[in-house]
Amino acid sequence: MALAWEFHLPLAPADLLRDGGPGRYVVQAVLPARELPPALVAFRTAFRARGALAVLQHFDPLYSLLHHFRAVGTAVKEDALELMMHVVSHHSNELPAILGDSGLSLADRAAHLNALKMNCYLLTGLVDAFEMETCKSGVLEVDPGGKNKKNRTKISGSLWEEEREPLLRLLMQLLQLDLRQLWGGLAVEEEFVSLMTGSCYRILENPSIGLQKYRATREAVTHLLAAALIHYDHIFSATLKITQMLQHFEHVAPVFAQAVSLWATEYGLKTLVGELLREIGQKCPQDLARDASGIKGYATFITELAEQIPALVLSNMSVLLHHLDGESYMMRNAILAAMAEVLVQVLNGDQLEEAARGTRDQFLNMLQAHVCDINSFVRSRTLQFFTRIVQCKLSCTDLAEPLKKEVQKLQEIRDCGRSTAAPAITLEEEWEAMLPEVRAATQQLFQPLQEGEEEVLEVEETVESTSEQITGLLRKLNYKSAARLTQKALCRFQGKEPFSGPTEENEATVLAVLKRLYTGSCPGENSEDPQHGNSCLKTREVVPEKQPQTELVKQEMLVQYLQDAYNFSVKITEALSLISKMMYENCVSVVQEAVEFFVTVSQFGVPQALLGVRRMLPLIWSKEPSIKEAVLNAYRRLYLSPSGDSERARAQGLVNSLSLIMVDASLGTIQCLEEIISEFVRKDEIKPAVIQLLWERFTEKSQCSSLERRAAVMLLGMMARGKPEIIGSNLDVLVTVGLSEKVCEDYRLAQEVCNAISKLASNPKPALGKNNAPFRLPQNHMLFGCLSDTVSKGFGQPSGHWIPFMEAAVMLIYQLAEGAEEICAHVLQVCSQQALEKLQEADGQKADPGVSPSRVSDGASSLPTFLLMHLVSLVGQVALQQVVYLEVSVSAELRRRRILREEEKTKKQRPQSTGNEATVEEELGLVGASADDTEAELIRSICETELLDGRHLFSAFVPLVLKICNNPGLYSDSALSAAAALTLGKVCMISSEFCDSHLRLLFTMMEKSTLPGVRSNLIIAAGDLAIRFPNLVEPWTSHLYARLRDPCPRVRQTAGLVMTHLILKDMVKVKGQVSEMATLLIDPEEAIMGVAQNFFSELSNKGNAIYNLLPDIISRLSDPNCGVEEESFHTIMRHLFSYITKDKQTESLVEKLCQRFRTARTERQYRDLSHCLTLLPISERGLHKLQDNFDCFADKLQDPAVYSCFQTVLARFRRAGGKPETKALSEELEQKLSASHNRGLNSAETCQEGSGTPMPEPAKQKPTGSSCRQPLSTANRDEDFVTPQPRTLRNHKRAQKHPSTKTSIITFSSDEENSSEDELPAELKEEETPTKTTPITRSSAHRLR
Repeated sequence: MALAWEFHLPLAPADLLRDGGPGRYVVQAVLPARELPPALVAFRTAFRARGALAVLQHFDPLYSLLHHFRAVGTAVKEDALELMMHVVSHHSNELPAILGDSGLSLADRAAHLNALKMNCYLLTGLVDAFEMETCKSGVLEVDPGGKNKKNRTKISGSLWEEEREPLLRLLMQLLQLDLRQLWGGLAVEEEFVSLMTGSCYRILENPSIGLQKYRATREAVTHLLAAALIHYDHIFSATLKITQMLQHFEHVAPVFAQAVSLWATEYGLKTLVGELLREIGQKCPQDLARDASGIKGYATFITELAEQIPALVLSNMSVLLHHLDGESYMMRNAILAAMAEVLVQVLNGDQLEEAARGTRDQFLNMLQAHVCDINSFVRSRTLQFFTRIVQCKLSCTDLAEPLKKEVQKLQEIRDCGRSTAAPAITLEEEWEAMLPEVRAATQQLFQPLQEGEEEVLEVEETVESTSEQITGLLRKLNYKSAARLTQKALCRFQGKEPFSGPTEENEATVLAVLKRLYTGSCPGENSEDPQHGNSCLKTREVVPEKQPQTELVKQEMLVQYLQDAYNFSVKITEALSLISKMMYENCVSVVQEAVEFFVTVSQFGVPQALLGVRRMLPLIWSKEPSIKEAVLNAYRRLYLSPSGDSERARAQGLVNSLSLIMVDASLGTIQCLEEIISEFVRKDEIKPAVIQLLWERFTEKSQCSSLERRAAVMLLGMMARGKPEIIGSNLDVLVTVGLSEKVCEDYRLAQEVCNAISKLASNPKPALGKNNAPFRLPQNHMLFGCLSDTVSKGFGQPSGHWIPFMEAAVMLIYQLAEGAEEICAHVLQVCSQQALEKLQEADGQKADPGVSPSRVSDGASSLPTFLLMHLVSLVGQVALQQVVYLEVSVSAELRRRRILREEEKTKKQRPQSTGNEATVEEELGLVGASADDTEAELIRSICETELLDGRHLFSAFVPLVLKICNNPGLYSDSALSAAAALTLGKVCMISSEFCDSHLRLLFTMMEKSTLPGVRSNLIIAAGDLAIRFPNLVEPWTSHLYARLRDPCPRVRQTAGLVMTHLILKDMVKVKGQVSEMATLLIDPEEAIMGVAQNFFSELSNKGNAIYNLLPDIISRLSDPNCGVEEESFHTIMRHLFSYITKDKQTESLVEKLCQRFRTARTERQYRDLSHCLTLLPISERGLHKLQDNFDCFADKLQDPAVYSCFQTVLARFRRAGGKPETKALSEELEQKLSASHNRGLNSAETCQEGSGTPMPEPAKQKPTGSSCRQPLSTANRDEDFVTPQPRTLRNHKRAQKHPSTKTSIITFSSDEENSSEDELPAELKEEETPTKTTPITRSSAHRLR
């Protein structure tokens, strides 16, 4: 029966409700949602009876379900989806037979065609509806929540995810049929193909489709679209749809890249690649720059596609190249990435054809040009591309120029603070980059023309036009034509510039002319003699005539290659020092890249790489876990994987490499290496063979030098930090071998043995909840006997290494021995007896004529200097370790025993406890805190009353130490004076009373001593005393600051380190003298400058500390009497202002600096204040502050320097952009500045003409340097070393004094908006001193629980 209508696929679902004309199917009625279940049952019954054609009578119920999809119940949706899949599957199975039936009537064909379109429309409609519902509910990304979680997961998640892939396979099966028969052998209508593929695109719009668990769905979509592309001419529509989706959905770029790659390789659809790239290439770069999301999708697609099918991308690369000149850096990155992939995967062989080689060279040139791209991301990516290309294969010639430019950029980054502006490429650099290719093209001139090659270029009429023509060819990279045209021009314009030169034509002459034209240099600019200027050209011709031309070319190529290789190595070496400084940048990724760079360079065997390998060691203490892990991985790759055929050989390589690092290494480097090695040992990454080899070297079973033997002991000690049993199980070996009778031959080995054994000492502060007894050895252990004998025997022998060994030995005794004070007292007695015997011998020889210069004399008797120095050093070390022993070990042991007693007592009382347990716990806490105080008071009383009592051994040596310190003329030996000064500081650590009575002597020596060693030692001692007795040392703080201007660099560095620790630990009040720390930022010594930079970097982490101190620092350093030159002041301020990052701080400083103009008295101060304003990032509110305080600095604008600074501030503000009203404000302020400046100049001229009085001249500039920095006014006066009076008395006297004459010092008020606890108040004037002592008391750390 013929149908009276035809089903037309609608553009929108509502079209089926409107009458589209005669013969078109129209939905008669949309059923309500409640009537849909019985209608579906009826459709199912009809389907069983009539098959797929049942939809012709039951289309409206299914259409109604789509219309009410959101309101319909879940069960109905499921039944409809399942039913439609059965219908379409049944129809798909029937269609092959129907399509193959030649006797099919027109009515049946029309019926099946309408049924097919209806069924597919309903099924794809359900697909779209389910997909939209799934996307909205977010089931693919997160699990749904709420009361109906289980139901929703089953319906929207499980069912649809299970049915989606079979459904796509069903549609693909349908499209693989020859459906054209249903359309009468004609092409399938485009609406039907769009209907089938639309569901695929709808599925791909889901953001989670790229997840691994939906891989099968992606593959099904890919194959379904492939069927449409092959059988139904879907290429044009697919191209438009894919580019549209790339623009609007970023996540589809990798999916489409994989799909297009599959279509091109497995289905032969290579033309689609060209269509897609051409469509992207035709996009306007300006439009793309405004559409960030679209650019990202295109860029990702190009990059991914180039990785998978680089050959096809290469054939269509030309349509994308114009985007390299566009504004979008992402598109530039993508195209450069495609070029890199092509170079690596396609144009990477030596057997390339000439055209392919030309393409490769062009790509390399483009990559090289973008090393200097204006965008930092492009520059970074380009260098990564070069890195990948190098890892594959590339010659030094190709890399020399990019490397040269990158080293220059690294230097600019260090000097200019990471400027993102690209450096300009000079013409000379461009010529050097293109020289190899130009030389190759020039060599072809003197070879016969090949068949089919004709000379088509003709020389122009004039020299100028010919020169322009040749230069244009060079810029277009057409080197061969440029060289051939130059050869003709040399014949025609012989003798005329720039074609003047030798009469004979050869390769050197042509190259010289080409270079002259390209760079614009004159022929004889480097020499007045034209013949001499050509001598370099003739040198190449001094070759025997019989030598073949090819041999000469080979030699020149070899020389050029070696020269390029040498230049490459030179640039790498230059980069090492620059990159090593980048390891301490704030950016984590920069640090990681720098570490990775040095690992790579070390693996290539560059000797200078050891500098960076050592420099990265302190990063092991970084608080950033990724940086610490990067250092561990670096050392793991460099040292834990040595080459070798056997385990023994690999162990030997590892030990040799680690020993090399420790050669001439500082103590800090060794500590960092110890942290790394102990970490490796804890993770069992160091093989037993390594430990065995180290023991063999130490015991001399394996032949090695004394240095290697010492390194072996150090490495064993480092490993013992991770596993103490490495030392503990071989303690007897260490003692018998390391502390044997031969110890006097190598005290440094014995010292390292002591350090290794000290790793057995347990932590004096055990972990919470662990009250294990500390590890101690009995007093009669062999170790302490050997140590006592070794120290005693070496006491009477002159050796420069005995004192460090003695210090390590005494420390080890106090760490491990029971009754350590008795052992050390015995050592002191034995050594004192030796000194007394020597003194008695000297008394017996008193009548001998002359005294040896190596002896010290007191008129009646004398001792060898070294012996007295040994004795003093031994006394100081024992005194210090006795204090440490009492404060740390004894205190911890008392607390441990008390806790054990309390625990036992608690266990006994627990069965009898009542319900008052909380109160009992509180009482126990109070009792514990009180007990801590009692124990601390006990230790303090021992130190104050017993250790220096006349009955104690120390009291016998104190007068000797004081005598040496008080008589530097009599005891003039520098080493003895330094040792005595250090011992004085150590003895002062014992008692606060002794310390208070001898602080004047200590600080007098620190100030007056001519020996740098004495001053350094006393600074260290004063730092320790400031921590132990802060209230006593606080009045002398200014003398500590004074050492920051010491003439000796070593003393300044020590003072900087000590003050850094004291200030950051809040043990010293941050006063106005902190400006002395700021002056170290311009110290000529790089190490001292690094100390100051580290200090301010750490101080910046303490809240608003630098912000609070800045006004006072500016006030002091801008004072002409301070001795800091103007240029140095600018350097200091640039560094300090880099820590001001908060807008509120910036605005406050702008206001304060403006107000300081009123109190400034010299032109130098005007200039300094205005320069500080240029260092602040002025915001809109900051500009209002300038406007509000304009009267403060208006009269100073006549100074050109001040006016220029304010102009700089406004220019920087305008560059930052802003609102129109803000721009109007800046213009108004600029007009006021200009008016005040001109008015000031006019009034100055009038004043000079009327009275003849000259303008005040600026302060004279002093030569820059550390020598001009004057010490503090408190230095070098004897009256300053009177012990400071109590604060109350001094303050009373100061209040009675008349105010002194004011000096021209900029003073700042302390009115800070933010009065948080972390703000550190600064002293206002230099002559002022604090009115209160530092409120620091020594209290128990366990007071608060």
